[in-house]
Amino acid sequence: MKRIETDLLVIGGGSGGLSVASGAVQMGAKVVLLEGGKMGGDCLNYGCVPSKALIASGKAAYGMAHAEVYGVANAPPQVDYAAAQDHVADVISQIAPVDSQERFEGLGVTVIREYGHFLSINEVQAGDSVIAARRIVIATGSSPLVPPIPGLDKVPHLTNETLWQLRERPGHLLIIGGGPIGMEMAQAHRRLGSDVTVIEGAKALGKDDPEMAEIVLEKLRAEGIEIAEEAMAQEIRGTEGAIEVEVKDGRVFRGTHLLVAVGRKANTEKLNLAAAGVETTRAGIKVDDSLKTTNRRIYAIGDVAGGLQFTHVAGYHAGVVIRSALFGLPAKTKTAHIPWATYTDPELAQVGLTEAEAQKKHGAGFETVRFHYSHNDRAITERKTVGLIKVMVVKGRPVGVSIVGHQAGELINLWSLVIANGLKMSHVANMVSPYPTIGEVNKRAAGAYFSPRLFESDMVKRVVGLVQRWLP
Repeated sequence: MKRIETDLLVIGGGSGGLSVASGAVQMGAKVVLLEGGKMGGDCLNYGCVPSKALIASGKAAYGMAHAEVYGVANAPPQVDYAAAQDHVADVISQIAPVDSQERFEGLGVTVIREYGHFLSINEVQAGDSVIAARRIVIATGSSPLVPPIPGLDKVPHLTNETLWQLRERPGHLLIIGGGPIGMEMAQAHRRLGSDVTVIEGAKALGKDDPEMAEIVLEKLRAEGIEIAEEAMAQEIRGTEGAIEVEVKDGRVFRGTHLLVAVGRKANTEKLNLAAAGVETTRAGIKVDDSLKTTNRRIYAIGDVAGGLQFTHVAGYHAGVVIRSALFGLPAKTKTAHIPWATYTDPELAQVGLTEAEAQKKHGAGFETVRFHYSHNDRAITERKTVGLIKVMVVKGRPVGVSIVGHQAGELINLWSLVIANGLKMSHVANMVSPYPTIGEVNKRAAGAYFSPRLFESDMVKRVVGLVQRWLP
């Protein structure tokens, strides 16, 4: 066995782990990084990147078939599904060098391409190496959850890890799970020519504001996607090309391919956490608000920490850990400013409290401000008028924002900044947006907050009247 001593050991070469390793080594720490799978982790290889690439293919096909409204003749798209998957692979390959072993070794990180498991409270074995570290960061991410539905283990099925290996377009794609992954892939495949049925045990897009989610679901149904809600799968049967999903109320859905997209599970199995004194919960590794585990020298970040499972959250966690592990400074995580987006068309985005959550927390002490895309001139020019923004405001400060519509994932950035820094609606109102832009939706929402206070106030009218009488 080869023994290595280091300041910081990072277990996992996904988004969070790479961010910690990169930041720490450039600040002068000795860093060892372990990755037994692909560098870049789930996001680059199986999640965010490939899914958005396939969504782009679907968008291009849809645009060709629906160009008439812009004065351009509709043209039925000739979809080459294998070529679309080649596009996905090419996008991954363009981003991969940023996450590569060579790049991180160039920065000075010792990269070991093996999975690691704990031997003691500060020692990890990876292949023929034993690494002793002063601080350890577990960033092993998560994997697709495959539920114990009777028959599933005997029927060929896809997850977000295996979907990208398909070379022939599914004739009829059945998707179990109506969350973001399921709905994004449903629309992408429908636009590429597949029939699609989504089977959801509760409510599709159920974690988002129901009013906003329903706008997305209406659009997906209009595109020909069947969305079966309150449809808990109880049995799966069939063979490749002829799959059946029976739900509890007796309905049977038939298709050629099956994608399971019901959630994620934390990757902890290989770690032997007990040897390190690290406890787990049902969601993942148990951490406090500084991301320390029950072994105070060990941190857990990203999906494996059992909180919000987004790539940008892992990156945020990395900054918190670097502050604590490298500088010994107090650092705690917050969630109020963490946004998320679902990249359907229209997009769906959220930061902070939903309207229902604001009502529960603040009661009569909050106000909801609404502005519709149909009043945005750029949205009109782009024929993207379906959507709205809702801002939940308490004492002049936004506590939550929900957006559904064109570029909602881009628009939510501003509100994350506002909430993270405790800014007021007046700060957004003072912003000047170039005209015409979709981004003006944000400013107009702030304007909608102040309009009744200015234009419907008797006090304001009296003050203006008095000033006008006295002005020369």
